[in-house]
Amino acid sequence: MTQGTMLYEGKAKKIFATDQPDRVIQYFKDDATAFNAQKRGTIVEKGIVNNKVSERLFRVLESAGVSTHFIERLSNREMLTKRVAIVPIEVVVRNMTAGSLVKRLGLKEGEPIEPPVVEFYYKNDALGDPLISEEHVRLMKLADPKIVDEIKQQARQINAVLQPFFKERKMILVDFKLEFGLHNGKLLLADEISPDTCRFWDAGTRESMDKDRFRKDLGKIEEAYQEVLRRVCGEEG
Repeated sequence: MTQGTMLYEGKAKKIFATDQPDRVIQYFKDDATAFNAQKRGTIVEKGIVNNKVSERLFRVLESAGVSTHFIERLSNREMLTKRVAIVPIEVVVRNMTAGSLVKRLGLKEGEPIEPPVVEFYYKNDALGDPLISEEHVRLMKLADPKIVDEIKQQARQINAVLQPFFKERKMILVDFKLEFGLHNGKLLLADEISPDTCRFWDAGTRESMDKDRFRKDLGKIEEAYQEVLRRVCGEEG
């Protein structure tokens, strides 16, 4: 697979064209950002961890019947995927109270959420990715109502697959962000699933094992990412 022109560069990845128009290469960077890119830094080998962890989780989800954009991992930092038109909605699934939910609603951190909450955010860096309702999605014509229903259904299915997967690895899947895209009219899970996009706690100590360590200056950031890689993939970067 030949890597072609760079199509897009985001905060965590670069997307390259290939010699096949419906396939692209995702290149995972070590750049770290938080608070809508107001805080910037580098997490050594983050790109390698996120690529490998995403591959493993995409394979787990595919085997459970979830359609994803994943095709194959090409190298430590590169993943071949189907080319999708990203739906401009970030989907957050919450299993426990944490992060912005706690700040926004004045809740106590670490309380179970039953059933899990599914939230939509408008994917727009200039606006700070604001929380939106389904009515807002309809107002701005961000996605067809059938696609919105399918996104919610898939988000809950993905959660139902991943929660027990992480529980077996002594990890709590506190919450996580998903992005979806359309490929030949079919909805596919896209982007990545990694310590950048998930909030993981160790089941025993409730220690953070994700990008919160970078956001909150907790230290041992690389160690946490490597520990996620070890538990999810059985290896180190």
